Amino acid sequence: MKIETITSAQNPKIKTLLNLQEKSKTRRQEGLFVTEGKRELLHCLEAGYKPHTIFVCQEIMQEGDLEQIASYCACNFIDIPRNLYEKVAYRGSTEGVIAEMHCKDMTLESLDIKENPLIVVLESVEKPGNLGAVLRSADAAGADAVIVCDPLTDMYNPNLIRSSIGALFTVPVATASSEETIRWLKDKGIRIYTAQLQDSEWYYDTDMRKGTAIIMGTEAKGLTGIWREAADAHIKIPMLGRLDSLNVSVSAAILMFEAVRQRNL
Repeated sequence: MKIETITSAQNPKIKTLLNLQEKSKTRRQEGLFVTEGKRELLHCLEAGYKPHTIFVCQEIMQEGDLEQIASYCACNFIDIPRNLYEKVAYRGSTEGVIAEMHCKDMTLESLDIKENPLIVVLESVEKPGNLGAVLRSADAAGADAVIVCDPLTDMYNPNLIRSSIGALFTVPVATASSEETIRWLKDKGIRIYTAQLQDSEWYYDTDMRKGTAIIMGTEAKGLTGIWREAADAHIKIPMLGRLDSLNVSVSAAILMFEAVRQRNL
């Protein structure tokens, strides 16, 4: 294992790393994204993502961490001192590792769907933190996939990766248009349940034991008409207070775990 040493913040490789963290345009152009922290990186490597460059701060890393990471991959390792690591790291408690990784195509065709899957579909979700939280819940519920339709956020946004604590890599994820996703779901015989207040039945009265897709829209606008028309059923969560909506990640978690409950009766 060869390790290069960089000490200057003006080094072009450090500038590229910062641009990848900050600019979605650079991520698209380079086909690279950044993941920070040992846990997230190991999830990423285990999911088959290929590393480009891994920056480490051996002053911070625990004994054996570098060897463990190196056992997963052969790539460029760059050692940087603590003061430089603290400048490029988003948070200080990330075990002294930041990696540039090659992006994957997130297509519907890449999803390997088993019988009677549980799928979450998010339409035009804008906030990376919300999407990351949904991915965490999808991992916990053992969901088979999360499909993001007409995304308004970069799927490799560092805030999304951080908020998902690596679930972006542990849950199969695809992006597509709403039209493509509806055709894909119907071709596979997966029932479409839209979460909405209008013309809806209680979510716990809906059979989620067969192939199920739970469709969530934005908190501000809800779902577009194409999904309402394509739905096999409209479902809702009881709202007993004065407000009429929950955060999309909370709603998704409630509905996913109802499917888990029904499937484990």
